[in-house]
Amino acid sequence: MKFNIQNTFTNELPADPIQENTRRQVTEACFSYVVPKKTSNPKILHVSEEMAKELGLSKEEIASEEFKNVFTGNKVYPNTQPYAMCYGGHQFGHWAGQLGDGRAINLFETVHNNKNWALQLKGAGETPYSRTADGLAVLRSSIREYLCSEAMYHLGVPTTRALSLSLSGDEVLRDVMYDGNPAYEKGAIVCRTAESFLRFGSYQIFPARGDIKTLKTLVDYTIKHHYPHLGEPSKETYVSFFKEVAERSLEMVIHWQRVGFVHGVMNTDNMSVLGLTIDYGPYGWLEGYDHGWTPNTTDNTHKRYRYGSQPEVVLWNLYQLANALYPLIEEAEPLEAVLENYQEKFPEKYMQMMREKLGLFSSQESDGTLISDLEEVLQRTETDMTIFFRLLSSISKNDTKEEAIKKIEKAFYAPSEVVDEIKKSWENWFQNYLERLQNETVLEEERKDKMNAVNPKYVLRNYMAQLAIDDANKNDFVLLNELYLLLKNPYDEQPKHEKWFVKRPEWARNKVGCSMLSCSS
Repeated sequence: MKFNIQNTFTNELPADPIQENTRRQVTEACFSYVVPKKTSNPKILHVSEEMAKELGLSKEEIASEEFKNVFTGNKVYPNTQPYAMCYGGHQFGHWAGQLGDGRAINLFETVHNNKNWALQLKGAGETPYSRTADGLAVLRSSIREYLCSEAMYHLGVPTTRALSLSLSGDEVLRDVMYDGNPAYEKGAIVCRTAESFLRFGSYQIFPARGDIKTLKTLVDYTIKHHYPHLGEPSKETYVSFFKEVAERSLEMVIHWQRVGFVHGVMNTDNMSVLGLTIDYGPYGWLEGYDHGWTPNTTDNTHKRYRYGSQPEVVLWNLYQLANALYPLIEEAEPLEAVLENYQEKFPEKYMQMMREKLGLFSSQESDGTLISDLEEVLQRTETDMTIFFRLLSSISKNDTKEEAIKKIEKAFYAPSEVVDEIKKSWENWFQNYLERLQNETVLEEERKDKMNAVNPKYVLRNYMAQLAIDDANKNDFVLLNELYLLLKNPYDEQPKHEKWFVKRPEWARNKVGCSMLSCSS
């Protein structure tokens, strides 16, 4: 197993001088060296062959003992030193100070086909940043992370990815719902990969401590390796860097809204500086279309990270990053201009995305009203987001409003509720939509194809992940593989998988893992 190792992060950035793995505040350093915990009986459960190919790994190498040992933390790859990153962050709107990689250990960086990949194990043991936790992960959360990051990639959403999912062979104690009922679960490890795992909090930690020197070192490093087209470091370059981070973050959240994905814990330490979806914890896809829904039980009261607020939260997080970068720029105006630009661009980008979902390829002034009316009526009775938008492509501009409603009826959770005022709202909306389609010159078949390319047929609903988890806990991994393959082609019809194109079953409505998830999920 041969990797083209290029450890720029550890070679060019300041390391924590203390070598022992004790919980502590780490200052004037971007990372601490750590060694993954050896496990009792490691077993590889699944490998993303696609991701393996991206890294230049053959099928023989994936099947090797060395692959198993390196990617379960039982062997350190030659000439590398694993490490945990130091960062801070705002959690639920409050500055939390030092956070850092509490259960992630970066193995090394490798380059293949001119692409840089950082490889990281999640659940491989404690680090100086683990606080009171054990740094381990369980099979439940690991399956969710593994399946979701690959599913998001195939949906066309900017994301970190996953290489492998493994069992450690050890038992891990977890209190799933934080209700004082801990239980032992199967320990697991995911190998995550991305160009970089740097996040907003990586930059916030240094100015919070008055350490502008290390902040500058890290920002200069980031520009050199991840934004080299911006040129040599200067105040102008730092502003350009912030501008591009804002643009990438906006693109990412527009994709989230498009597919109905809710991150669940959009703290600044979970915001990638490359505009990637990072850290899959208590996430979920909208079942019923609902701007107020969040999958995170911790956020149940304030719903700070609900679906409808995600674009605003990205903006809030960008404000925090602007504050962190300010000492290098020493002018508020250019940073404020970037934030204003985000606010101006969001409605345009959102409108464009919604037009595509609705199959509108020209633009009309009335489109804003058509879209807001739809968002309103979708929430008046529980309507499945994925199914509704997918079935919308089957509507012809020559349909009557009654025929149109019939075609999307499968999306209603309680069709019997679509009566009186609600029915009238739907009829009015479809009347307007059908009239709007008359103005489209795109051929119906082409419109359908274009709509189906942005409205997925299959997403990783929480109940689907939970079924795979339940089977995996009984050592049955067939469904895990079935879902992995299904989600590689989320926009295709896949007739043999039609059973997954259904609304969330009633049994899953209030089941732990299906509707309610904690940060340990």
